[in-house]
Amino acid sequence: MVSTADNTAQEYSASDIEVLEGLEPVRKRPGMYIGGTDERAFHHLVSEILDNSMDEAVAGYANRISIELEPGNRITIEDNGRGIPVDDHPKYPGKSALEVIMTTLHSGGKFSNKAYNTSGGLHGVGISVVNALTTETIVEVARDKQLYKQEFSRGIAQGKIQKLGAVSNRRGTRVTFVPDPEIFGPDMSFSPARVHNMARSKAYLFKGVEIRWVCDPSLISEGDDVPTEETLRFPNGILDFLNRRLEGRDGFIPAPFYGEIPFSDNQGKVEVAVSWPADENGFTRSYCNTVPTPQGGTHEIGLRSALVKGIKNFGELTGVKKASMITADDVLGGAAVILSAFIRDPQFQGQTKDKLATAHASRLVEAAVRDHFDHWLTADPTTSNTLLEYFIERAEERQRAKAAKATKRKSATRKLRLPGKLSDCSRKTSEGTEIFIVEGDSAGGSAKQARNRETQAVLPLRGKVLNVASATADKIRANNEISDLVQALGCGYGKDFDLDSLRYERVVIMTDADVDGAHIASLLMTLFYKEMPGLIESGSLYLALPPLYRLAAGGEVNYARDDAHKDELMKTVYKGKKKIEISRFKGLGEMPAKQLKETTMDPSKRSLLRVTVPDTEHGMAEKMRKVTGTGRLVEQLMGKKPEERFNFIQENAVFAENIDV
Repeated sequence: MVSTADNTAQEYSASDIEVLEGLEPVRKRPGMYIGGTDERAFHHLVSEILDNSMDEAVAGYANRISIELEPGNRITIEDNGRGIPVDDHPKYPGKSALEVIMTTLHSGGKFSNKAYNTSGGLHGVGISVVNALTTETIVEVARDKQLYKQEFSRGIAQGKIQKLGAVSNRRGTRVTFVPDPEIFGPDMSFSPARVHNMARSKAYLFKGVEIRWVCDPSLISEGDDVPTEETLRFPNGILDFLNRRLEGRDGFIPAPFYGEIPFSDNQGKVEVAVSWPADENGFTRSYCNTVPTPQGGTHEIGLRSALVKGIKNFGELTGVKKASMITADDVLGGAAVILSAFIRDPQFQGQTKDKLATAHASRLVEAAVRDHFDHWLTADPTTSNTLLEYFIERAEERQRAKAAKATKRKSATRKLRLPGKLSDCSRKTSEGTEIFIVEGDSAGGSAKQARNRETQAVLPLRGKVLNVASATADKIRANNEISDLVQALGCGYGKDFDLDSLRYERVVIMTDADVDGAHIASLLMTLFYKEMPGLIESGSLYLALPPLYRLAAGGEVNYARDDAHKDELMKTVYKGKKKIEISRFKGLGEMPAKQLKETTMDPSKRSLLRVTVPDTEHGMAEKMRKVTGTGRLVEQLMGKKPEERFNFIQENAVFAENIDV
């Protein structure tokens, strides 16, 4: 007997196939275009419009840009460039080029080199994506001494382009927009500090541009170091940037290595500034066509190669045989680096352009920087010999550390070099000490100011840690962030893990109270669970609980962990009170050190969440761990099989609330 299919089964036919038109895909799946709907993605809207203005400046058609932040998340960005074309587009009769650019994905003037030699926008989706994700976008174009205007809402033109009349003293493009709360949520707002830093970075990256900043005073929180008005112009470019970042700090050499060098093919240039701080608390900031590349890429690879080959060659010329042992980590491990490359047709990973993937960029940057670095080294032998000795010392200590099975507890002296970004505590025993693992240099800077220097260490990690549940052993060994973390902890990992060698009594993961922060915390917990399970079993791993809100009224101040806690405080502590000031923290990097200390780092006031596993898992081998409850869940969510994650989402989606998509 053959049974028929269950007539309750869901059928699947051609009528179920959806075709999204125009900008519908952007509103349906914003994460594909701006990386999500969190605070970072929210501010990415600003960078998309600002990058367009910067492209005009870099191309030589604009020298002034203005940014104005107003209440209601209303922001205006204007340049004095050529202005977006307003004549009819030949492919779309009856539509201006402006409307095509604003309402059509993959439309723009940057696919060839006719309009721009180098540019940050490449895919033709930036301004149209912003248009799709805003309730209101107004574009004004001053071109050929005429002023034009067109308005849009959620990606749809609200009428044809208007010709407003003649203008004699204005040119360029002005874009005003308001992000859509349907996409980003009603509580999301622009951070004046973040947007101001973005504007200042752009001014550093291109000497020929002047950026005028205006912010409504009501948007600036008390204690924020953000001006209401400022003109940003830096004649020394990224050298001014580096000097500002290192202000008040001693260096191994009197002046940074700096150069602005054209490429051999005359199709771009590279600007680089490098210093070596005495405290070895370095950082790397890289950019391509003024777009930040926080995950690095091929231009960073070229710089690393140029500096290593240059210093080795100098060592050979001066007869120092030990120079051959120097590696890139010895040269750049504690360096402060700012790198800005301008490259024709760069290739990035993803629309948010976090990493440069242009293969030939490494060759261009290496060739340009290497020649300039060689001349810089030979011009000042005293400084060069100081650097060479410093790099050799780092190389020798690296080799000694590699030879030892585990790093024993010692103070961070020059005899034992710990990761360059680690700010160690001064206590020489592990008793009562703790290390805070934070995301990025910005959060690390706040944490270092807030810590107790005797007992609290801070290690900033760059970007998101490798997912060890889906990575090979070779990738884990080669990962710099994991290497720094393991070296700082001193207890090894995998088969070499030794709890007795742990340099701190507590390991505290401290990330932002947002989706990205939760993701980073998950990746770190996966690392410890898979490679250092004894650290969790011993009760040494904790999660910090930074607050999301600060509430103040009548001299009484309280902090709320989340929205529910905030609502509870409003109904109890602040019930009936007027003029309640509610501040939402934008991230640990923007939280004043004093507040970070009293809410999250001071042992007498803070709360920590201990990470635990079921008692049945203690001491289990890795193969057994995979089939237990926690181990199975880790493999399902973080492992190599995406279909298991898909099944988990399908099974549990019904329980999810307030999804950030």
